[in-house]
Amino acid sequence: MSLSPSSAFIDQPDVVLVGSGIMSATLGVMLKCLEPRLRIQVFEAADTLASESSDGWHNAGTGHAGLCELSYTPAREPDGSVSLARTLRIFEQFEQSRQFWRHLVAAGILPNPARFIRAMPHVAFVHGREDVAFLRDRHAAMTQHHFFQEMAWAGDRATVASWAPLVMEGRGDEPVAATRSDAGTEVDFGELARGQLNWLARQEGCAIAAGCRVTGVFRVGGEWKVRARHAASATERSLHAKFVFVGAGGGSLPLLQTTGLPAVQGLGGFPIGGQWLVCDVPAIVARHRAKVYGAVPKASPSLGGPHLDLRQLAGRESLLFGPFATWTTKFLHRAGRFTDLPLSLRSDNLPTLLNTGRRNLDLVRYLVGQGLQGHGDRMAALREFYPLARPGDWRLVDAGIRVQALKRADGGAIYFGTEVLTAPDGSLAALLGASPGASVSVNIVLEVVRKCLPHLLAAPVGHARMKAMIPGFDEDLKLATNAARFRQLQTETDEVLGLK
Repeated sequence: MSLSPSSAFIDQPDVVLVGSGIMSATLGVMLKCLEPRLRIQVFEAADTLASESSDGWHNAGTGHAGLCELSYTPAREPDGSVSLARTLRIFEQFEQSRQFWRHLVAAGILPNPARFIRAMPHVAFVHGREDVAFLRDRHAAMTQHHFFQEMAWAGDRATVASWAPLVMEGRGDEPVAATRSDAGTEVDFGELARGQLNWLARQEGCAIAAGCRVTGVFRVGGEWKVRARHAASATERSLHAKFVFVGAGGGSLPLLQTTGLPAVQGLGGFPIGGQWLVCDVPAIVARHRAKVYGAVPKASPSLGGPHLDLRQLAGRESLLFGPFATWTTKFLHRAGRFTDLPLSLRSDNLPTLLNTGRRNLDLVRYLVGQGLQGHGDRMAALREFYPLARPGDWRLVDAGIRVQALKRADGGAIYFGTEVLTAPDGSLAALLGASPGASVSVNIVLEVVRKCLPHLLAAPVGHARMKAMIPGFDEDLKLATNAARFRQLQTETDEVLGLK
């Protein structure tokens, strides 16, 4: 969807959303459903919507639910147990996303769920005695919880081969193991975002301006002045709003630096690009019908574990392997500039970046090494997953760019994840961080509403409207006493989304 020839503007919006990715799209639709009278303006720097990190080629599209991602169940606890805290939290948050998407389908906002979501087995695969032992203990711990009771385990080569034949062909006699969940999904977050924005653009009091880069957000009295420049016409436009959401991905940091908020002091950003190896050979693609994740390389927590994914993008199935890291100075893939990183450096945040680099030399060396890789190096990594992979069957494709937020208060430590930064009075919110952001977008924007616009959730009207959108939003589905309620909501959601 391209709106650049006819970008639309409204006067005196209540809400301005910067960026057209899954976060802004989800927040815009949620706010309009909570309060239909809201006037909402969306700005997007690129001439197409959701073309950055939300685009199908730029993210894993796994529907992160903690089912197969070993990075969400990290190293053992001191007593030898496997901690489930993070994977339980992420699974519950993804269920909130699924419930919200169910509402979008049932309400006719996104009438065809097959355009953005489909069922896809999620498999965790490991080799070597140490990793096999860890995966066995992880499965034992996870299946004790009602979220994961149906997860299957395989320690024999024949079963693993039936789940992921490409992974086993040509593999030596080392120990292997895998777990599999048929509750997994594949999600095209770009299609999901564009569908929501298409609906939002048709609502009264809402407008979307593509090809229009926001260049500054300034406090003026009790409001925010938002200044934007339209690329095609080279004209500038300013408007005022009571609430601003900066969901511009890597473009968020430069805008936050114009706000004057105390929390931005010392805040820096370090961009990490990504790449995929892609196979379009039908005979190979047809034999891999899952998303298969492996163990996380010790030096690359920022990228998570490698994975071999079956993806359907623009109606065509492909296999994607990666991601591989690349170094860049751009903060955005399409709308970014090579001057983004240098221009973001200031006297208050330069020490933050230097201190972080000093404390994370292993990660710096890893990123440099990744950036120097050739096709042969990437194929060697792929053969750890698919031993018989042939170089001629795979091509290299750029993925998205992730800007890791670096805070002075963290003293050089890096915390991977997604964080919401808000103004003290709740008049502005911005998103910082990365994975598993898209998959838990609904939970994130719900946090924004709770922090910044709590009056929209007030009982009885606001609470009832949110309950209609996310039936379990005010329930702790992790509790054993809510197991039956969880299964009820999961079954109802699967039916509406066509995932049975």
